[in-house]
Amino acid sequence: MHKTPLDARHRSLGARMVPFAGWEMPVQYSSIVAEHKAVRENAALFDLSHMGELWIRGPQAAAFLDYALVTAPSRLAVGRAHYSMITDADGGVIDDLIVYRTATDEFLVVANASNREAVAAELQQRKAGYDVALDDASMRTALIAIQGPRSRELLQPHCSIDLEPVKYYSIAAAEVCKRPAWIARTGYTGEDGFEILLDWDDAERVWNHLLEAGAPTGLVPAGLGARDTLRLEAGMPLYGQELSRTISPFEAGLGRVVKFDKEGDFVGRAALETASANPRRKLVGLRLTGRGIARTGYPVYLPAAEASVGEVTSGTSSPTLGYSIAMAYLPVEHAEVGTAVAIGIRNDRVAAEVIALPFYRRGT
Repeated sequence: MHKTPLDARHRSLGARMVPFAGWEMPVQYSSIVAEHKAVRENAALFDLSHMGELWIRGPQAAAFLDYALVTAPSRLAVGRAHYSMITDADGGVIDDLIVYRTATDEFLVVANASNREAVAAELQQRKAGYDVALDDASMRTALIAIQGPRSRELLQPHCSIDLEPVKYYSIAAAEVCKRPAWIARTGYTGEDGFEILLDWDDAERVWNHLLEAGAPTGLVPAGLGARDTLRLEAGMPLYGQELSRTISPFEAGLGRVVKFDKEGDFVGRAALETASANPRRKLVGLRLTGRGIARTGYPVYLPAAEASVGEVTSGTSSPTLGYSIAMAYLPVEHAEVGTAVAIGIRNDRVAAEVIALPFYRRGT
């Protein structure tokens, strides 16, 4: 099992550590609900150093990524970012990604920890014929996120640049706590926030400084448990649950990410064109109207039907909304908002209805 550079610090803070994607990671410090509410109401600090950081550099970097990914990174202005995916030739999702353009001929691709090696291998294979270099910096890069409505206020005193001009899905070079870093205004919680990429050996200094300075105003550390409930409320997919090689972006409600209008071919294009024309299933949001919590893999039924028509991909009791929510794949003919369904929970069928995603949107 890999350990992040903050492993000892997490343990000293009383974190409960669990294995996750080959890493030992903190799942919670105090409680998942308390950490969740801290992000929604104030701010919290996350260690995301298990994520993959892949640098693409060279005169054909933009053209290469246009070919390798479903989006068009060549259209990004320097300092901007977008959500992307890498698919196989059959249109299945290998991973969902964030792509940052840090210079004209330089991009940073951030991959999920569980897929970092697969993404690196795919990019290495696909770059044949392109004048680019791939640098997997994952094991020497730390990633610390501060998320919540007060994140800019709490981070600003420790940055060498003004954070106000760093807009959502942008990235800038700066110093954080007097250490060189990249600061991106991105996150996986549905709140405003920043992700700080820095040298592995600088992580503990920056984490300790931010946490100590922010503690009097309520900044707390948060683990993977709260990160999962936050992203679920925000309707954000988790690879291995809402996304996989057997699921197309169009089934996941992410067809807008696929740029068929970009120049040239890209891996998976033909299969994705077919998938876009006739998706068989659709990712939906569910609100449970009966008592119970839906969990991954639980079956979803139409009322009075014997056979299930789908299954839950993620579910929880929403700390923000006060009721149980879930995401599930259903046949398109049963995926309309307002459709009544039931979820098999143990030996019972609990009533639910299809509702629009996301469940939660900040400012509403």
